Amino acid sequence: MLPRVLIVEDEPALLRALRINLRARGYDVGVASAGREALAQARERPPDVVVLDLGLPDIDGTEVIRDLRGWSHAPVIVLSGRAGSGDKIGALDAGADDYVTKPFDMEELLARLRAALRRDDRSPRGKRFTIGRSEIDLTAHTIVRRRGPDEPEQLHLTPTEWRLLEILLNAPGQLVGSDRLLGDVWGPGFERSTHYLRFHMAGLRRKLEDDPHRPRHLLTEPGMGYRYQP
Repeated sequence: MLPRVLIVEDEPALLRALRINLRARGYDVGVASAGREALAQARERPPDVVVLDLGLPDIDGTEVIRDLRGWSHAPVIVLSGRAGSGDKIGALDAGADDYVTKPFDMEELLARLRAALRRDDRSPRGKRFTIGRSEIDLTAHTIVRRRGPDEPEQLHLTPTEWRLLEILLNAPGQLVGSDRLLGDVWGPGFERSTHYLRFHMAGLRRKLEDDPHRPRHLLTEPGMGYRYQP
């Protein structure tokens, strides 16, 4: 079965060029020129990856990402003329996996598309993990924390927290470098933004560790990165 790519772009010439290039390289391609149309298509024929413009005529692309993240695991590559760091951070925090600015090189976009599909194939879906009293189901994107035998509490993570947690859980006992985490979660150009990692890892520990100040599972390796210790 061919990987299905949903292209969401309101510029007809660019939409046509993307469709031609992706079909020529063996992808099953769906197209949409508006956000609501894209969401309807994604529900009807779930894509393996979404290439998404932010400036859509009906709703902003970040709203499309947030809606998708409520029920879809498909990687989202933003393709936008918005080059500001605020736009990039907003899209990545909403749940995007990568961010490419226009104008762009077609071969680079295709490489990022292949990388997104590889990461998606390696994601630890179907696995369950336990951190302290928290039971994590990556398939359902749910976390249940038990205060007592009959007191389950549903925990909620942000899209950024989910992405960080998935990467760490997928490498149990291994050191994951800060540059890799920043590149995978926030995208190219953020490799030195270690304060983002400190902020979001602190949030994960507050939610998951029994003692956030003395974590047993989500560990910091000073100057190097982070480690999930089962």
